[in-house]
Amino acid sequence: MFSFFKKKPPTPTEPALAPEDVASPAAPPAADAPASGGAFGWLRKPFGAGATSVADPAAPSAGAPAAIDAPLAVPEPTPKPGGARQGWMDRLKSGLRKTGSSIATVFTGTQINDALYDELEEALLMADTGVKATQHLLEDLKRRVKETKTTEPAAVKGLLADALADLLRPLEKPLVIGEHTPTVIMVAGVNGAGKTTSIGKLTKHLADHGESVLLAAADTFRAAAREQLGVWATRNTVEIVSQEGGDPAAVSFDAVTAGRARGKDVVLVDTAGRLPTQLHLMEELKKIRRVVTKADASAPHEVLLVIDGNTGQNALAQVRAFDDALQLTGLIVTKLDGTAKGGVLAAIAQERPVPVYFIGVGEKVEDLETFSAREFAQALLT
Repeated sequence: MFSFFKKKPPTPTEPALAPEDVASPAAPPAADAPASGGAFGWLRKPFGAGATSVADPAAPSAGAPAAIDAPLAVPEPTPKPGGARQGWMDRLKSGLRKTGSSIATVFTGTQINDALYDELEEALLMADTGVKATQHLLEDLKRRVKETKTTEPAAVKGLLADALADLLRPLEKPLVIGEHTPTVIMVAGVNGAGKTTSIGKLTKHLADHGESVLLAAADTFRAAAREQLGVWATRNTVEIVSQEGGDPAAVSFDAVTAGRARGKDVVLVDTAGRLPTQLHLMEELKKIRRVVTKADASAPHEVLLVIDGNTGQNALAQVRAFDDALQLTGLIVTKLDGTAKGGVLAAIAQERPVPVYFIGVGEKVEDLETFSAREFAQALLT
């Protein structure tokens, strides 16, 4: 569940903007400056063909942030049915079954000996656990076997689940909403990792917990990314800030400014997918972060990376690269649904322990859930 610490929203004030990040009327914009959103006005309109724009009488008439598309109505959040968490566990076990089966075969013998540990080492490495995490788990497991005087191989699997849960526990941390108004969450990830879909699912989670959300379509690099995020905004009946062909930093700046003025609980910024080896694009991400800070000196409050659970040790490389560039605060791990090996979370815990806020096993909204070290270990080794 989310951890919410509600505080009285501060009175929105106009932030002091540095000249290098925001252009003044008398001078051309600097290298980091977002393009002005004033030309778009502060508009609200319903989705759908033929919708017309109507000026918001409560908003400034000029020099305001980017256009905001607003839904017609906001329905009541749908509560999760009973047993939803158990249903989630069943889907997670199914997704990790291939890896779990390969590890489980190690414990079908009759003796606890060097051969068993050698087979287990190979199985863990094949599960993308990585060398360092595998060695840690083997040493911890041998200690537990000795301390408990375990003699049955089948019982060793339970001890391995305990060791894995303990290794993963530092990654178990709740997403905190409410310490800042709005809480600005910047989301990054490579193309194909499920970044925009995860933002849509996260929006649903937040809305179901009573949080008002504003989306920022700052992925202007990928074709149709803005439209894809717009679909999720419609599904979740939340507002979205977007500019066709606009500068990503400008969209982000305008969204944070609008979120503050409208008293939104959360502003979710969708950034362009890119590989960490594309240095010029990584610099664009750094620019977005800097410009967001100009809109709100304390922002971004969360910087999340979406990683594909199928990419194995490459996911660890992505975590390192994006963490070095953006100082990540959390991860969303997607696509743990059949072919993913899952062991990469152990490698991340051992070498770059960035908290895992959510894991996903499919495309449906309910297929994204909060991360539990114990649940994950049990699902992987059951």
